Amino acid sequence: MARLNLLLLVLLTVCALGLVTSQHKARKLFVELEREQARTKALHVEWGQLELETRTWALTSRIDKLAHERLEMRAPDPRQVHILRRDLPARAVENR
Repeated sequence: MARLNLLLLVLLTVCALGLVTSQHKARKLFVELEREQARTKALHVEWGQLELETRTWALTSRIDKLAHERLEMRAPDPRQVHILRRDLPARAVENR
């Protein structure tokens, strides 16, 4: 009977240590999960800011203004503009 009690005590101790170890791992994983969720949220915020910045930099009015001011570009004279249709060969458009 004493051997059985000793065996049960050892088994109980091993199970208790296993439980403590698994709870510790679960807590560590939970902390890591929360940290990664916070990082994900921060990255989503940064992504939104970058999208807004991209849209701002790509505004047609901003590009037009820079083209006029920095590059001294101007729209061509409407008489110099030739419109090509995709369904007709280039020669057919030129002969019109």
